[in-house]
Amino acid sequence: MNLVKNASNPEEKLLAKYAVRSFNSRGRTHKEKEHTYRLPYQRDRDRIIHSAAFRRLEYKTQVFVNHEGDYYRTRLTHTLEVSQIARTIGRALKLNTDLIEAIALAHDLGHTPFGHAGEEALNELMAGFGGFNHNAQGLRVVDLLENRYPEFPGLNLSWEVREGIIKHSTSYDFKVNMSEFDPDEMPYLETQVVDIADEIAYDNHDLDDGLTAGLITNEDLKRVPVWDKINKNLIKKYPTIVKEKLRYQTIKSLIDLQVTDLIENSLKILADYNLKSQDDIRRTKQKLIRFSKKIEKERTPLRQFLFDNLYHNFRVMRMANKAKRFISDLFNTYFTNPESVPFYNEIKNKNNAMKKRAICDHIAAMTDRFALDEYKKLFDPYKKV
Repeated sequence: MNLVKNASNPEEKLLAKYAVRSFNSRGRTHKEKEHTYRLPYQRDRDRIIHSAAFRRLEYKTQVFVNHEGDYYRTRLTHTLEVSQIARTIGRALKLNTDLIEAIALAHDLGHTPFGHAGEEALNELMAGFGGFNHNAQGLRVVDLLENRYPEFPGLNLSWEVREGIIKHSTSYDFKVNMSEFDPDEMPYLETQVVDIADEIAYDNHDLDDGLTAGLITNEDLKRVPVWDKINKNLIKKYPTIVKEKLRYQTIKSLIDLQVTDLIENSLKILADYNLKSQDDIRRTKQKLIRFSKKIEKERTPLRQFLFDNLYHNFRVMRMANKAKRFISDLFNTYFTNPESVPFYNEIKNKNNAMKKRAICDHIAAMTDRFALDEYKKLFDPYKKV
């Protein structure tokens, strides 16, 4: 029995007509026999979970560097939170949650150590040699750099998952075009859901981490109307609630408010467009998974607060500046002294562009603590190499 072509495929019963179906997939770069019991996007999800790049996310920065404490989000916990929120939205909209989960779990595979500071550093170092973008790097990871199968390089994921990785975009992402993926075509709704789930996750959970770190306070957040309103309603309902529970319940309520609005508003938009197929989505001129104007207006002061008070806090900026120096020093040392690179034999006869890209791949794959340890080995005379 082959579930992909079989009438018992659950996608037929559960999905809306505009949702992506695995049997309409554009397939994989390298032809493979389909699995008897798992649909293609389920296999993609499983390959991502078992990849080395996915495991490394546990020790890569979200906002706070790993050694700053065990209670802060990492890229891995953030990724799992994005996946959970995205699946909730996708199921309510009758979209393909297997595809959503695969894209969500893969969306940060190309991230560097030290968060966006690491990405900015590598982009500057690779100027004139293709630059660096974590979405493009994520695609490079799953297409080339993961080395697990004898028949092909990479993970050989389905085309739709790969497009979801490269077309993933939030207000904090750099845009990138790839010739294989038409930039004029809107991404599938499943990708659009992951984009918004990513924003919901990092806005609210970065807020939580900022409060835990003491960089922002509940008193500061009284200036943010949506936070203050939810906070006051909870205190009215639970007069004796302790501070930690109040914070958790406020953030929980804030996420629920946004997810509920997003689902309800997106259902209205999809009904208005009267979509007949996935092709109708590709031809639209704007994304269809959107908040209502009311909630979008309420989110704006919250996001500006985070930008001004958390992401630009002197402690965060100080660590970001150190991270850029770490990565620049590692990169330049590797390039000028290639014999100190573990993969020297693989690059010694390559041109400068190929050497730089290989070094870039090596650094981008590092965890925070591996990069810090490597820095000590190169520059601390008392550290064993």
